[in-house]
Amino acid sequence: MEGNLIGRRSVLRTAGALAAATAVTGCGTLTGSGESRTSSGGKKRLVVSNSGGAYNDALTKAIYEPFTKETGITVTTVNYQSAQVIAQVKQGRPQVDLMDNSLLIFQKMARVDCLEAVDHDRLKSVKGAGIAEHNLPEYAVGKNVWASVMAYRTDSLKRAPKSWADFWNTHSFSGPRSLQSAEVDLPELEFALLADGVPLDKLYPIDVDRAFASMSRIRSDVKKFWNTGALPAVLLGRKEVVATSLWAGRADELIKQGMPVAYQWNGARRMTSGWGIPKGAGNTDAAYKLIDFSLRPEVQAAFAKLYPGGPVVPGATKLLSEDVLATLPTSPKNLKTGFDADVAWWDKNRDAVTKRWQEWADA
Repeated sequence: MEGNLIGRRSVLRTAGALAAATAVTGCGTLTGSGESRTSSGGKKRLVVSNSGGAYNDALTKAIYEPFTKETGITVTTVNYQSAQVIAQVKQGRPQVDLMDNSLLIFQKMARVDCLEAVDHDRLKSVKGAGIAEHNLPEYAVGKNVWASVMAYRTDSLKRAPKSWADFWNTHSFSGPRSLQSAEVDLPELEFALLADGVPLDKLYPIDVDRAFASMSRIRSDVKKFWNTGALPAVLLGRKEVVATSLWAGRADELIKQGMPVAYQWNGARRMTSGWGIPKGAGNTDAAYKLIDFSLRPEVQAAFAKLYPGGPVVPGATKLLSEDVLATLPTSPKNLKTGFDADVAWWDKNRDAVTKRWQEWADA
């Protein structure tokens, strides 16, 4: 999943953002101010790792620049994979003060003892904010939410599919499908279970045998198991499939382009991106200040206006228009119909499930 975060987050990528990227000696890519970290950075400089592209552009405008203006702390961004940061921590020399990544990645990093435990009491914006408990784990802080949804061609289907059961019903909703490969992200076992009648609140622990049995029932109608974030939108746009799973932001882009496409929030799988502090990081005080700043309702809302990441702070949704809320997985309406991926379950079972998925797909 991590290796494809840039693909998911580059829906709105600009050529200028790419041209601005500058290589860092050793590893990573500078995507922010163009400054490299130096020993004299001290408390006035914070090095943050994120996935770059349009995601970094939105973070810079909505969070980093206002934060610097208020505090005087300069934010320098780099693009490191978690494996790089883990290696740095193991060597006792973390090169970043703060990481922006998925809670699933942070679950793994905590398991291998590479993250600082978060003192949530240091975060004023958390107190009384109503942030969901699963977005405040011991070793991370959730920041924004994205989702995988079902999208379809409105000109190819006589009526709109309303659920994953409809997606699986190839008799009433005929036409080729596409689903996600384990190569790009978590296998979509939850969708298979929802199609088989499992309620949203009974998905975990995943009944893997039942999920694969359900997947097998639709296998012959799946034209392609997509292995890049851009592919399902391409397949749908070219009318090579009539329905597919894809990241919600990709569907919005097709709709903006005038494509006869719609998508369904019912049964959406939500994943949270957030903050983690590498163990041994040298500037934790500034890291906490940035985390706290990013969770202010007005800052959360500013980011959501620029990028389709749902706020984790409920109060932020009150500052957003209905048009923006319609595109966000954490709007009050959309929260009711989707579910949050159980990152603890997936961290424990992902390797085994991925192996089984590959064997199933190759059979």
